Amino acid sequence: FSSPTSGCDRLFAAVSCAYALLPSFEETMRSSFVTLCAIALISSACGFYLPGVAPREFKEGDELRVRAQSLISTKTQLPYEYYSLQFCKPDKLQPKVENLGEVLRGDRIQNSPYTLKMHKAGNCFIACKVAMLDDEVAAFAERVNEGYRVQLILDNLPVAVRRYVRDEKDPKKTILTYVLGYALGRQSRDKKGAALLNNHLSFTVLYHEDAAAFVGARIVGFEVEPYSVKHEYEKEITSECINSNTCVLKTCDKTAGLTATAKPLHLDRAQQVVFTYDVKFEPSPTKWASRWDTYLMMTDDQIHWFSIINSLMIVLFLTGMVAMIMMRTLHNDFRRYNQLETSEDIQEETGWKLLHGEVFRPPQRSSLLAALVGTGAQILCMSVTTLVFALLGFLSPANRGALMTAVLFLFVFLGAVAGYVSARVYKSCGGVEWKQNTLLVALGVPGIVFSIFFVLNFFIWGEESSGAVPFGTLIAIVLMWFAISTPLVFVGAFFGFKKPAIEYPCKTLQIPRHIPEQPWYMRPVISILIGGVLPFGAVFFELLFILTSVWLHRFYYIFGFLFIVFCILVITCAEITIVLCYFQLCSEDYKWWWRSFLTVGSTAGYLFFYSVFYFYSKLDLMGYVASLIYFSHMFVVSLVFFCMCGSVGFLSALWFVRKIYGAIKVD
Repeated sequence: FSSPTSGCDRLFAAVSCAYALLPSFEETMRSSFVTLCAIALISSACGFYLPGVAPREFKEGDELRVRAQSLISTKTQLPYEYYSLQFCKPDKLQPKVENLGEVLRGDRIQNSPYTLKMHKAGNCFIACKVAMLDDEVAAFAERVNEGYRVQLILDNLPVAVRRYVRDEKDPKKTILTYVLGYALGRQSRDKKGAALLNNHLSFTVLYHEDAAAFVGARIVGFEVEPYSVKHEYEKEITSECINSNTCVLKTCDKTAGLTATAKPLHLDRAQQVVFTYDVKFEPSPTKWASRWDTYLMMTDDQIHWFSIINSLMIVLFLTGMVAMIMMRTLHNDFRRYNQLETSEDIQEETGWKLLHGEVFRPPQRSSLLAALVGTGAQILCMSVTTLVFALLGFLSPANRGALMTAVLFLFVFLGAVAGYVSARVYKSCGGVEWKQNTLLVALGVPGIVFSIFFVLNFFIWGEESSGAVPFGTLIAIVLMWFAISTPLVFVGAFFGFKKPAIEYPCKTLQIPRHIPEQPWYMRPVISILIGGVLPFGAVFFELLFILTSVWLHRFYYIFGFLFIVFCILVITCAEITIVLCYFQLCSEDYKWWWRSFLTVGSTAGYLFFYSVFYFYSKLDLMGYVASLIYFSHMFVVSLVFFCMCGSVGFLSALWFVRKIYGAIKVD
């Protein structure tokens, strides 16, 4: 977005005045004028900056605050505070105020000892000297062996290490990409089993200047190269020489940088550790608005397009089947059924038309079905709204923690949708215990999810990880659940029950009809297993990228692809449910209520089994807590997926059944 300008205000004022002077114009001319004005407003590119992500200009000598975010590892999935290890500490710690998403992610952002000043480059700055005891050295070594990476932030940009990958379009070229954070250390090659600590950091700050647009420089990149150095010095290092930058190191020259004789720092015993850093500034043609492009570089876009084309083929296939059923088979059935003249013809009729007195018979456990459908509708609305905000740029990585915060708040405030949909379905099934049904909606799935994370939080807390949700945050979440979400569910249920029940075109007979024996491929278990294959196939490729982004700590920002795949998923769920529901009714099986929900709800089962495969084939987790974190989260994701897909399937089948039975003549 661009910053708001006075030109935008003047344009809007001019349009308003001109429109006010047209009272005598005909309505068509007024409408045309409004349309032209709207186009003019759009073309003027009037915009705004999102809060907290506006550019900042730095002049020479201005202080650049490097903040410490966390320590993360793909092997343990347990984040830790930066100062959980014996790093250099500034004189006064200044924690940053974090949003709910950052807290739930385990980020604990604080100031760091690294002091940078704009355009003040130099080598061998000393952050501090730390006397490490045996247990502190062992803690560092343990984190190094667990593959932890250090996350630092400068001007809201995460520190990253350069990595060049081969260009798929031109194998002779390479593309610059970033690896988030830097490795805490590495394994020694000359000492078996010993870990090396990266205690020397070489920072590179990329900046962009444009004298015609702004004064100063804008930071567009923050890179680092870590080194392990056992520093040697003759004179004792004191706080006075550190502050005045007069300390002399044998292993690091202030002009040339690290010396060739510098040896790595082994974490094998208690010792004095000197933390040092270099700083250099490089101009960059990258503009501030594009500074995240390298972090979000997508080198495998062809796979995403292949995924979408593959999913579209599935949708076209199902659309063809639905069109064939609706336009050919059903049309012929309607024509023959509505033109019957003799009782002999009626006796010859078979298939779905014979179920008009049974097809709307309420299912068993209708309260549970209605609660799941309502929760699924809530999750569906939450997903659509989240994707729309993400497409508009409100949930970019620059807004750290915004995505998780948005998901949580949207789910809470969309409780009214769950209550309304559940009430409508439950009342149409003949239910009268609306209070019990509403409580089931408000406490059912949210209660399962909260219980899982509450128990999991004890295990994370036992590991002393910053990923453990603080008690105050837990209380806030509970208050959001019971003080906001639950009342909204009851409000939605109140309006849902006030509306008349959904009218069915056919009356239900008192005596249930006998269901003939079904062929093996139409049995419930087989039908449900078949129904989940195509929706899962539609999202399979994108699911792989999402899992990789979440569990390997990478940015995921291709929400355009994700939105397309999500739409394909919804369409696929609706169409496969309609097709299988039609086949079921043709087999004279009228118990379609639960099966329509479970048919595409089974996609969640395939998702969970794929997550098990991904666990064994792609991840290298250490410890039972990491495995517990993974499977707990994937179970919750599968449960959410089950409700959402099942709700889409059920509502589609309900519409289809009412449509076809409303088109036949029944005495």
